[in-house]
Amino acid sequence: MAISTKLEMRQGQQLVMTPQLQQAIRLLQYSNLELSQFIEGELERNPLLELEEAVPDAPAAPQEAEPSEAANSGESGDADDWLDLDKPVAADATDSFDTEFENVYPDVAPAEMGPDPNGSQWSQVKQRGSSFDDEDANLEAFATADITLREHLAEQVALAITVPAERLVAQYLIDTVDEAGYLHADLSDVQAKLAAPDGMVERVLSVLQGFDPAGVCARTLAECLALQLKDQNRYDPQIAALLDNLGHIATHNLAALKRAVGVDADELCEMIAEIKTLNPKPGLKFGSVQMQPVVPDIIVRPGNDGSWLIELNSDTLPRVLVNRIYYTKVSKTARNEKDKGYLLECLQTANWLVKSLDQRARTILRVAEEIVRQQDAFFTHGVQYLRPMNLKTVADAISMHESTVSRVTSNKYIATPRGILELKYFFTSSINSSEGDGEAHSSEAVRHRIRQLIDGEVPNGILSDDMIVERLKGDGVDIARRTVAKYREAMRIPSSVQRRRDKRAGDRSMRV
Repeated sequence: MAISTKLEMRQGQQLVMTPQLQQAIRLLQYSNLELSQFIEGELERNPLLELEEAVPDAPAAPQEAEPSEAANSGESGDADDWLDLDKPVAADATDSFDTEFENVYPDVAPAEMGPDPNGSQWSQVKQRGSSFDDEDANLEAFATADITLREHLAEQVALAITVPAERLVAQYLIDTVDEAGYLHADLSDVQAKLAAPDGMVERVLSVLQGFDPAGVCARTLAECLALQLKDQNRYDPQIAALLDNLGHIATHNLAALKRAVGVDADELCEMIAEIKTLNPKPGLKFGSVQMQPVVPDIIVRPGNDGSWLIELNSDTLPRVLVNRIYYTKVSKTARNEKDKGYLLECLQTANWLVKSLDQRARTILRVAEEIVRQQDAFFTHGVQYLRPMNLKTVADAISMHESTVSRVTSNKYIATPRGILELKYFFTSSINSSEGDGEAHSSEAVRHRIRQLIDGEVPNGILSDDMIVERLKGDGVDIARRTVAKYREAMRIPSSVQRRRDKRAGDRSMRV
């Protein structure tokens, strides 16, 4: 068989991630703090960009403004101050524009982008490609990044708590923990704020207090030390009495402390020495990290007609302007092609950034509006009314891709009458109805029903997992036995055999 050389022509399609697309995607998932830092860097690199200062006497925006008005980042300032470029310059900018804007924001029709979208490759990236820049691929920086106490606790919540409503309560409590590991929240206030069922907040707190590091989420020093002793299996009535009288240790009143604890002097000294080996500030093992206050990206307020008014937080939206006057003035003094190319690249980068910020704001607002619409029962009645919802549900409702909704809900917070919450905590799983056309049930509601059935048991009527399945199917919930077992174990409820033994043992102790 002879081997020959020949030329062939093939036609194919390939998606190329240009630097502009990569940057626009990153802008979507930036938090407000990261976005502000990025804008500051662009202002330093690009002489044609300016940050519009807030105007104190500006008229208030209407409460029910259109998203385009609430999120407009690129059309502000006086028309006489910001002039259009000459037609030849604008044509050059259009010729070098090599990015399809609708690939980043598929929900925007080409007509909405204007007749002459401008853009160019970013100044720090000079080549096309599908990979991100070297800064994003810095594995050493990623590996050595310090994890905060809040992040450490949030990772454990994802493993230990499966009920969506309880996860939301857990995140709410974690946000009140200081860097030393102490909880600064009144449980009754949290229950009223979230309209949580009786006992839910206390139950979630007991789970959080079992997290690493031992002693975290305590409300007092005595509780912090008690949690650490329980973790070491060293907690007994004498130690409990000692912790109840810590004030005597501070005043060195050992005689009163010995009477309160009921031990001799030698044993008391050993107990005090053991107390001193504990860590009074367990959260500091993660380092002293400056806590940044959470600034919401979206604000939700009740309207007069019973609806919800949704608006973007203008304090988190940097308004960036392109100084076209300065470009026109400086471009006339450019003496060589290199200077002209640099100015043109700055202009194209600035135009792209303004357009990206504007569309980012629009996208966040659209996603937030749909989340509030679907979770109206939560805002009205409380945490136990969370509806089952996933990314696809929101994406289909607003004609966006799931990945776009995922990026929008990452690191974004919403201020509601029930507190400041992260957008991603509104997404919960669902369980199908046993009736073909019935409405899906929230997994949280099913767990709550399982707990109700078990709490209502009598010693001679302990429910097995199969019996619970039959009861739930009678209520219209189509669920498998292994799912019931998984939910029961996640709620730390023992099996039917163990519950039957516990009930009988409790009855015997009562008769004795």
